[in-house]
Amino acid sequence: MHDEEKKVLAQDVEQEKDAAAQPPAQAAEKTPAGDEAAEAKRINLVLPLLPLRGLTVFPDMMLHFDVGREKSVAALEEAMLGNQLIFLCAQKDMQVEAPRPEDIEQVGTVARVKQLLKLPGLTIRVLVEGLYRARSVEYVRQEPYYEALVEKEPAQQATTPLVEAYMRNVAQAFASFAKINGKISSETIATISSVNDPGQFADLIAANVLTKQEDKQAILEKFDPAARLELLLSMIQREIEVAEIEKQINARVKKQIDEVQREYYLNEQLKAIQKELGDKDISEEADEYKEKIEKAGLSAEAREKALKELDRLRKMSPGTPETSVIRTYLDWIVELPWQVETTDNQDLSRAEEILNEDHYGLDKVKERVLEYLSIRQLTGSMKGPILCFVGPPGVGKTSIAKSIARALDRKFVRMSLGGVRDEAEIRGHRRTYIGAIPGRIISSIKTVGTRNPVFLLDEIDKMASDFRGDPASAMLEVLDPEQNFDFRDHYMEMAFDLSDVMFIATANSLDTIPQPLMDRMEIIRIAGYTQQEKHAIARRFLIPKQLAEHGLKKSNLLISDEALDLVIDGYTREAGVRSLERQIAALCRKAARRVAQEGKKRLSVTPRTLEQYLGVQQYFRLPPEKHLAPGIATGLAWTQLGGETLSIEVAVLPGSGRLELTGQLGDVMKESARAGMTLVRAHARDWGIDPDFYKDKDLHIHIPEGAIPKDGPSAGITMATAIVSALTGIPVRGDVAMTGEITLRGRVLPIGGLKEKSLAAHRAGMQTVLIPVDNEKDLEEVPQNVRGAVKFVLVSAFSQVLKHALAHMPKAK
Repeated sequence: MHDEEKKVLAQDVEQEKDAAAQPPAQAAEKTPAGDEAAEAKRINLVLPLLPLRGLTVFPDMMLHFDVGREKSVAALEEAMLGNQLIFLCAQKDMQVEAPRPEDIEQVGTVARVKQLLKLPGLTIRVLVEGLYRARSVEYVRQEPYYEALVEKEPAQQATTPLVEAYMRNVAQAFASFAKINGKISSETIATISSVNDPGQFADLIAANVLTKQEDKQAILEKFDPAARLELLLSMIQREIEVAEIEKQINARVKKQIDEVQREYYLNEQLKAIQKELGDKDISEEADEYKEKIEKAGLSAEAREKALKELDRLRKMSPGTPETSVIRTYLDWIVELPWQVETTDNQDLSRAEEILNEDHYGLDKVKERVLEYLSIRQLTGSMKGPILCFVGPPGVGKTSIAKSIARALDRKFVRMSLGGVRDEAEIRGHRRTYIGAIPGRIISSIKTVGTRNPVFLLDEIDKMASDFRGDPASAMLEVLDPEQNFDFRDHYMEMAFDLSDVMFIATANSLDTIPQPLMDRMEIIRIAGYTQQEKHAIARRFLIPKQLAEHGLKKSNLLISDEALDLVIDGYTREAGVRSLERQIAALCRKAARRVAQEGKKRLSVTPRTLEQYLGVQQYFRLPPEKHLAPGIATGLAWTQLGGETLSIEVAVLPGSGRLELTGQLGDVMKESARAGMTLVRAHARDWGIDPDFYKDKDLHIHIPEGAIPKDGPSAGITMATAIVSALTGIPVRGDVAMTGEITLRGRVLPIGGLKEKSLAAHRAGMQTVLIPVDNEKDLEEVPQNVRGAVKFVLVSAFSQVLKHALAHMPKAK
């Protein structure tokens, strides 16, 4: 049907007489419409469609324009391959680069492509001749170009007295407009006056008088000549009124000035134009700013500064560029929430209920928030605390901040500090710079609209410094309770009180946070979750959330407890629950497809069927060996992603006493290895080792995963134990993990991150963990279920480590 319609269209159009190339103001002779049978055949046509931006083409109009978009070029090429006919429609919004069908007007003009000229840069200049109006019925094709089924303009009726009356009125209005406008040539007026066809007459006048695209489109959409002339008459009369107003403005201005006062003339002309448009002059604007300043509740310093800037604005000429700078500055002053604040909800029971509802575990965080509310309830006022949640990704640091805001009934605002290098991001730019704006602290306070929000400083450990300043130093003033009541932004140049803001920072590690900045925050560590906690979090939060996001009901997806435990154990290995949520989302996607495509109402996930949905199991937890090979010991390490087990291997080789260290070890771990080597040499006889082993033997200490940098003061006893095991040939117990630093005299020093390391040992299936005796106090932070499953042995000397770690103690020589 597509090709047949094009052939019919080509046969009929060839019967029309080609119009000569004329400017838009001139008309080509209109070919008679033909008999009714020919019109009936041409009522529905399939043509390539070309969207126009800011341009309207009328019938009997010759026009050239440039085409550069891929779809438009493809439509032109298709038209040239056929009968050179194309359907031209205007876009509703000329700013849209890739218009969809709903962005394109339905009524357009069927035109013949007369000429193509390729320009540099893949642009084509095209000359078209408008033939007749048409309406798109439906889009037959959208790729690689638009092709539409179009309905041709119905045949025009004979001229009636009403139409003739409209034509005379339009002709008179057009003559009046041309006289006032003075830009339309007499030849154009004469050419238009000689046209007898009412539709063509209206189109030519619209093309020469109307300037707005929406007005031209409205004329184009009028298929009936009488309705078209009626609408055009009202539009011309409106243009005449506008032209007369412009003429009056010019006349009024000319009376007020002379040739010598050119600057005065320009200002007065601007005032006259503003008056006609209804805009306010400087004095009225200044009065409005004065009223806003009085209502804003500014501090004494801010009010004085604002009034001073307002006086400068009154004295300036309206056209001066600095007026816009002052307006912007005054807008920032009056829009800041100087006195606007929300009232805290001090219902402790409700706050505790919200915190428990949103998060499982995190008892220390919840306890700290409830303490803050309790003190505020008793005292009536308290400076906002500055909390810093430190923990691996995915443990809920950001979401707990949102829950705190909800529990307090405060507004929440988040500012990401990851990668921030410019100090001006915090304190703003000086107003002397072009394009200066306040810093993100003040900008966020203005956006949130209150002076006491919960303000989250996300990833505070990811800030950096370079030649543009040190943003961490700029944060000192923000986070110091003794200073932030007088915070001064470089752009604002006045004090703003931040003491009521509850700042909450998050970080993965404290290593990159400067000590002065860390000193101003209350550090709260959030370690990883145990398997039982992950299971509870998945049941209470993750599974309902993902079911809702995937449009599923609870009955559509049933995950057994055993399958969920296998997902936690076999498909994720993390401290938080982000990967777990992604795996649950994958199950929901499988279920959604089954429900939508196959009509299944329920999908049951069991350990036996889990591999069908998530693929092969990624992680396996093998039971710990009873004894490891000699020279291998299991240590515990802390990373930004949580605790990890660390396998340390030692090989004894013939040589000359050289110590080889591999595995991307940092300086601290290298020093721990050397200290362990010295300790073993000092006590060689006590542990049944040849005291002269270092003369003819080399030791190679290796930590696998050499591509990952490793460092930290907690692997000393592990490396020393591996050395003793390698030299004595006594294996280390496979179910024992250890952590602690060592001295040259064999003393075991305390370490940090015990909770994270304990969780890692529990995940790895360790039965015993050796920890320094000085870390006994930190056992309270270890979850109760971990303490019940893992035996913690406190050691103070290296000899105690060997007693619990080796399969049996070596005999002294």
